[in-house]
Amino acid sequence: MTARIGLGLAALGRPGYINLGHDQDLPRGREVDDLRSLTHELLEQAWQAGVRYFDAARSYGLAESFLGEWLTPERRSQLTIGSKWGYTYVADWKHDADTHEVKDHTLGTFERQWPETLRALGGPPDFYLVHSLTSDSPALDDPKLLNRLRELVDTGVRVGLSTSGPRQAETLRKALSLNTPFTAVQSTWNVLEPSAGPALAEAHDAGWFVVVKEAVANGRLTAKAGETPFNVFAEKHGVAPDALAIGAAADQPWADIVLSGATTPEQLESNLAPVVQGPLNEFAQEPYEYWSERSALPWI
Repeated sequence: MTARIGLGLAALGRPGYINLGHDQDLPRGREVDDLRSLTHELLEQAWQAGVRYFDAARSYGLAESFLGEWLTPERRSQLTIGSKWGYTYVADWKHDADTHEVKDHTLGTFERQWPETLRALGGPPDFYLVHSLTSDSPALDDPKLLNRLRELVDTGVRVGLSTSGPRQAETLRKALSLNTPFTAVQSTWNVLEPSAGPALAEAHDAGWFVVVKEAVANGRLTAKAGETPFNVFAEKHGVAPDALAIGAAADQPWADIVLSGATTPEQLESNLAPVVQGPLNEFAQEPYEYWSERSALPWI
């Protein structure tokens, strides 16, 4: 099952993120060289364990650059890279910045960020997604942008979208119904928030490549969350909660890749040993409740 696990760099490429206990996971000081070293360590650990999918984004601080520095021609020929555009990192390496990311899904942002991605990675990614697209995003109805993305497809890069929020399924189904060049999606799915599952299955059936993000719910499905009903269940069955959560995501037949968002070697080791326990429907929250709680998580 390790071959279906990828490593996402959202929490490694910048000093602040919303994961529970994020500040405790990072080196003291959180300087650029500290996070570069940590990212390279986890990339190497994942590589040695058989992980062959790595995920970044323009808004993940220096994640693309850290990944590009670690790559070699041999590694690049054997792995798959996904990245995303449409958000700009503006925190200036401050974990307590008032604003960390700015969203803009216009053609102008794409034209600026695509060359930045190429420089950072040393070449094109295999997948390039519109970051956190919503159903009301102008990107879905922007013919100039869509034609530009079709040109990217002609070069061999698959394009698509990532989704967030309680209306993920609506966004994805709208994209599926339109004449777009999209053939890939990355969405939040976990045992607390499984509502996008049927739409993701539809995308998979349509030939789209499906990536699951936030399988451990930004730490809410790990030991860091304390004595939650899910963690009590995991302890009763003698398994780590993060391994159980990632196993539940990897068990979905429509999921091509499930991302680990680990920030320490210990977390990654546990994430790479997923456990399938069967249906865990009893832990699902109402989507708006889940996303309200997620939006309240602090950047630390």
